[in-house]
Amino acid sequence: MDARDSTKQGKAISRRRFLGTAAAATAGAAVWPAAGCSPGVLSSRRRAVKIGAISYSFRSMPGSAEQILGYMVDCGLSYVELMDQPILQYVGQPTTDSPPQNRINQMTDPEQREAAQRARDAYNEELRRWYASPPLERFEALRRMYANEGVTIHLAKFQPGANAERADFAFRAARALGAVGVTNEIGEAAAQVMGPAAARHGQKAVFHNHGQPADPDFPGFDHFLAISPANSLNFDFGHYYGYTGRSPVPTILRLHDRMTSFHVKDRAAPLPDGRPGPNMPFGEGTTPIAEILRLVQREGYPIYCDIELEYPIPAGSNAVEEVRKCAEFCRAALG
Repeated sequence: MDARDSTKQGKAISRRRFLGTAAAATAGAAVWPAAGCSPGVLSSRRRAVKIGAISYSFRSMPGSAEQILGYMVDCGLSYVELMDQPILQYVGQPTTDSPPQNRINQMTDPEQREAAQRARDAYNEELRRWYASPPLERFEALRRMYANEGVTIHLAKFQPGANAERADFAFRAARALGAVGVTNEIGEAAAQVMGPAAARHGQKAVFHNHGQPADPDFPGFDHFLAISPANSLNFDFGHYYGYTGRSPVPTILRLHDRMTSFHVKDRAAPLPDGRPGPNMPFGEGTTPIAEILRLVQREGYPIYCDIELEYPIPAGSNAVEEVRKCAEFCRAALG
């Protein structure tokens, strides 16, 4: 999409926001949007809570960067953790028709395998050069497109892991996007590589958890945070509760200053057979979402609270409708 197309897209989104977003106001109560706050901020008279979403929530729908922006605006949310695929598609990352390496390795015809390997090697070299010198102006254009509609890309989920070249690229790109950091699954090798890279770029390496805290061999969040002062947490408190059955609140109280964001979801407690509790519509599980959001509000923690839609979408609904319901649940919790 060129700049003119982006402008047209922005105008269409703005009209939809104007027609579709309503402000509720009650004296002395929390409002959403609050006067003086962007639409995705839930606020009382003293404290604001930054409610957003990870774009993974919309995985069941078409997922270009422009489409995701439209979904965010339709949900009235102003903060997004944007996944890598729509970002890279928008900025024009090189693509290839050559088979992936695992398929090449399985080829039995030597000539076919050799030709496919040459094509794959050429693409890998093209990609290496592109990562070393990415079109940062395209990332900046994406940031402006979102900012023009009141949406901040606060995290970029590039997931470079322990690849030093990809980590350097990821943090350069995240800065151009206006993000505070890059997210990746928590792990030793990733923490060792991404932390120093984040520090060099004035960014944060933000580590997401699934069920690792329930593993007896998990060394603890402190272990990974100690590797670099630039390391921080994308604390998925729904996963934490669903796998461990423990309240996330003590961990938040202790480590809040090393938490950049939450993934907000509702899960049931672990099942009697040891399996993690299922994802549930907000309010139907037993994850203490309301308690956590009120804690953030009361203490003024500058933690992004990103909705992650993982429960099954009911028949007749869609991801936008369900994320909107989740946001309304958060609003009510802070009311």
